[in-house]
Amino acid sequence: MGQLADGLDKAVHKAFTRPIPTSAGARMRYLVRQLKSTKAAAQQLGISQRTVERYVKNQIKKPRKDLATRLEGEVTKRWQPQIRAQAKQNAATTHGIVIDTRARFGYTAAPGSTDDARLRHLTVALPPTYAARLFEARDQGATDQQLQNIAAEALQETYFRDGGRRAGGLLVEFTDVEHIEFDL
Repeated sequence: MGQLADGLDKAVHKAFTRPIPTSAGARMRYLVRQLKSTKAAAQQLGISQRTVERYVKNQIKKPRKDLATRLEGEVTKRWQPQIRAQAKQNAATTHGIVIDTRARFGYTAAPGSTDDARLRHLTVALPPTYAARLFEARDQGATDQQLQNIAAEALQETYFRDGGRRAGGLLVEFTDVEHIEFDL
C-alpha cells in the first residue's frame, strides 16, 4: 500500500470505539471467527493450520515478528466493520475530511506568474465530495498515484482556487509527498 492509502486507513482507525485485541491468542481467535475456520486463517497468514490451533488454545503466546505484523494487519482490516463504514459514510456525506500534508506543489497558470514548484505544508478541510471520491477509489484498489491525483484536484479546488473565487486557470501538481495525514 502507498502513503495515501495508509493515511486513509489510519484516519478510519481513529473512529474505532474499542482497541483491537492485544494478545496473539485473542487476535487469532478473532481472525478464526471472522474467517470461520482455522484452515482459512492459516492460509491467510501463510502458516500451518496446527499453528493456528495452538495460538487459539494459547499454547503459543509469542509469534515471530513477521507473523505478529501479518496477524495485526489482518485483524485490523476486519475490526469493527460497521464503525468503519459509518465513519466513511459521515466523511463522504456531511463532515468531509481534513488533509495535512507537506509536499511539493507546482503550478501551471497564466503568463507572468511563477510556476516553480515549492515545498509547502498545508492543512485543509476538504468537502465531502472529495472524501467520498478518495474512499471510493481506495476501496476499489486505486494506486497511490491515482489517490494523489484526487488529493491534488481537491487541494487545487478547495485551497488554491478557493472554490472558484480566484485563480480560475490554475492547475496544481502535487509531488514529492514528505508527509500526509488524514483526519475525519
